[in-house]
Amino acid sequence: MDNNFYAMMSRMKYIERWALMRNSRPENVSEHTLEVSILAHALAVIGNKRLNKNLNGERAALIALFHDSTEIITGDMPTPIKYYNGNIQGAFKEIEAEAARRLLSMLPEDFKEDYEPIFFPKQEEEYIWKLVKAADKLSALIKCIQEEKAGNTEFSSAKESITEAIKELQVEEAEIFMGEFITSYYKNLDELT
Repeated sequence: MDNNFYAMMSRMKYIERWALMRNSRPENVSEHTLEVSILAHALAVIGNKRLNKNLNGERAALIALFHDSTEIITGDMPTPIKYYNGNIQGAFKEIEAEAARRLLSMLPEDFKEDYEPIFFPKQEEEYIWKLVKAADKLSALIKCIQEEKAGNTEFSSAKESITEAIKELQVEEAEIFMGEFITSYYKNLDELT
């Protein structure tokens, strides 16, 4: 039997994000996933260091690595369509779950138990998944900031709505990240170094 899982994962680099927007620099799912993993880990560290929590940053980073992998099968559905109404949102969640099952079926049988909790949240990891969601939104915000810095005003309203969406998540770690780290994304390379 062919075990195609890892070869399929490598195809994330072919899925372009922000399909409805004019981009000054295209972004693919692989690039986005790396950034979300870094941010999810950072949010866990913030939770541990600033809020005295006991969060598993490595687990958050691992879940983030696979958080959009179903898009290999579904493609990147633009947010305004995905969240247009409850019916569409529910149907898309079912499609994503089926895509996750298809990906898991590409693994050897003895690997599946290790990967299933990366695709399907366990109740005890609910907060880690919420951190990943916040990291996903932060990554989108960073993309908007980078596009604006490049002179692309196409992302201005997206930046506002994503900032609001981050607040609505009510993840204190994300709020701390916004307060302490987000302004650095407005700097150029010389200012960063």
